[in-house]
Amino acid sequence: MLVQVALPVPLYRVFDYSVSTDSNVSSNVSLPQIGSRVEVSFGRQTLIGIVVAHIAEADSSVPSGKLKPINKCLDAEPILDASMLKLAYWLARYYHYPLGDVFGVILPTLVRQGKPLDLLITHWRILPHVSDDDFHANAKKQKQQFDMLKLHGERGASEDVLLLEGMERAFLKTLEEKGLIERYIEPKQAPTPVTLAKMPLDLNEEQQQAVNAIIATHEAQRYTGFLLNGITGSGKTEVYLQVMQAVLEAGKQVLILVPEIGLTPQTRARFASRFAAHIVLLHSGMNNTHRLQGWQDCRTGHAQIIIGTRSAVLYPFADLGLIVVDEAHDGSYKQQDTLRYHAADVALYRGVQYNIPVILGTATPSLEHLKLVDDGKLIECQLSTRPGNAKPAPMQLIDARLQSTHQQTTDDGARYDTGLTDAMIGAIRQTLEAGDQVLVFLNRRGYAPVLLCEACGWQADCPRCDAHLTVHYNSQSQYSSYLKCHHCDWQAYIPTVCPDCGSQNLDAKGIGTTRLSENLHAIFANPQTSKELYPIIQIDRDTTRRKDSWENIYQRINQGDPAILVGTQMVAKGHHFPNVTLVCLPNADRGFLSADFRSPEHTAQLMIQVAGRAGRGDKAGRVLIQTLQPDNALLLKLVKDGYLSFARELLQERKMMGLPPYTHAALIRCEGKTLAATMQALKDAIAILPSNHNLAVLGPIDAPMSKKNSRYHAQLLLLAKDRRQLHHVLGHWWQPVLALPSAKYLKLTLDIDPVGW
Repeated sequence: MLVQVALPVPLYRVFDYSVSTDSNVSSNVSLPQIGSRVEVSFGRQTLIGIVVAHIAEADSSVPSGKLKPINKCLDAEPILDASMLKLAYWLARYYHYPLGDVFGVILPTLVRQGKPLDLLITHWRILPHVSDDDFHANAKKQKQQFDMLKLHGERGASEDVLLLEGMERAFLKTLEEKGLIERYIEPKQAPTPVTLAKMPLDLNEEQQQAVNAIIATHEAQRYTGFLLNGITGSGKTEVYLQVMQAVLEAGKQVLILVPEIGLTPQTRARFASRFAAHIVLLHSGMNNTHRLQGWQDCRTGHAQIIIGTRSAVLYPFADLGLIVVDEAHDGSYKQQDTLRYHAADVALYRGVQYNIPVILGTATPSLEHLKLVDDGKLIECQLSTRPGNAKPAPMQLIDARLQSTHQQTTDDGARYDTGLTDAMIGAIRQTLEAGDQVLVFLNRRGYAPVLLCEACGWQADCPRCDAHLTVHYNSQSQYSSYLKCHHCDWQAYIPTVCPDCGSQNLDAKGIGTTRLSENLHAIFANPQTSKELYPIIQIDRDTTRRKDSWENIYQRINQGDPAILVGTQMVAKGHHFPNVTLVCLPNADRGFLSADFRSPEHTAQLMIQVAGRAGRGDKAGRVLIQTLQPDNALLLKLVKDGYLSFARELLQERKMMGLPPYTHAALIRCEGKTLAATMQALKDAIAILPSNHNLAVLGPIDAPMSKKNSRYHAQLLLLAKDRRQLHHVLGHWWQPVLALPSAKYLKLTLDIDPVGW
């Protein structure tokens, strides 16, 4: 017998290897089981692959004299069961991606490297003789860390759990050196049955109907996809929790997907307060060892509640009973490189695999999910009211054409525009004086989007991309001021004079979160302009880079003191700020004017999500939208009739125009050193399309950003009314495209169901 091995190489095939009985080869070589890892020679390399089949030597296309033996069998038992192998084959087939590279995506780094799976876990516990009296009065930080460990009782906790809770490895070692705590190795025990740590809340009628429907499919052990369509603050999380209770009590695992890493600690705290269970976090911020431990916990059944970002949907599970995709509309669920899968689609497939319910929860369903409801492939459960007497925050338009923008004066007497109208400034002040918090949303980080010479019109552009350099400016330090490309990370100092004409009249045009924060600081945190000084809290990628920075900001906000929060889309997703009663959107027009046909949908989703941060507590909220186009039909539809009515109108437009979700798309991107070479490769690809393909072919054209990181990009779009027909054509056409002579030295990628083009 021979083994067929999938290797991490960009080739659409598997490779045949023999099982040698040569005494010079490692003695642990026997016929490896399907789903196990083997070490093999591949050319001059030594690679780790996955055994996917056993075949007779007569069935191999490789002559017996050229067959290589495997070097080692790394696993006595398969590490991937039949369901995981079936998932890998489906991913390879649907996304037209090499099977070996699919395994490279779904397996953790240490597993791909051939490391053993049974890594020992370090635990920490307090020594029996130690008490609170052993701490010096000044050792406050050490005492705080000690108290956190004490909460875990006599057995302590594993190091990865303690680090996720905010403990620091340096303090653990310090406490160990002082003889206060000890480390020990403990083999993992089978988890104890899940128990309730806190009683469930009372449900309203809509919530109860949703819970009953989902639990019924769980008890019937059949797959059903649910679209839990609930307005922000309507109690979707409580529905998740009560469905989870039934699933966990049946001894099953629950997977919860969240769109952002920043949401995982908050989500963990929410579920940990309800259930006494083994909760595992999975996200890209973890190191390789922790990721392997999480992968093993899922595979062996130690993990009872799994909370992760999109890649968690590719993990193996011992006994999965429920998948929840929170904020299911979010674009973060679409992988944008390597295997370009969509986590919500994969979640539905895995629901079919395990015969379990899958919940797609959102306040702003994507048009694709609404279409699945119309087609009867998803069951919609609506939550249209907030618990108690809380009402959704009303939205109000501010016509920026009629309102003068607020002006401020610098120390040298110069006047500048704050980007906010007087009406918005007045509403912010009124909210702060009432003791509440304000959220100002601007989805553009940095100080300003472009640096412009007012004398000759020169603009600071990225030398490697078709993009302007963003101005990052710090008035306190010239070393913290620079120009940066947000696409390739190229940086430069801010020039003092124009490189073209030598003029000193360089001006940062536009406004980003840093500049907006400075403007608000000058109005509300300056003793010369404000009687009360209010903190301005900036929340974007620049202010949350450091470890624990987001958690610290979150704690500061939830202290409840009056403050102004200035944030990008990081603050729009799933966060609960009970003291925010006013949400301001100073730039609502950009998304409705974009050339991207999906932009109005994504903009509306973002606006509704941000608006949902207002009035989530006992106080009423409101939303102010500053616009230069108050008569924009789509914007008016959203404000007056709500998101669902808006989305239904967009669906009708898509249907008339023959765009997704009424057609199915495949986007071919080509990247190379010259634009001419990329365009020629795509033209040659069109030339070898089957003559009877019956697809709409759009392109080749320049990509929306034709030059990025000194490489040129072109694209080709294929649209089909029938999904099967599209995949049939791609199955016969894509590999010959990669083999085209004109495609040599170019990077060609295929994106199935792209989110934009």
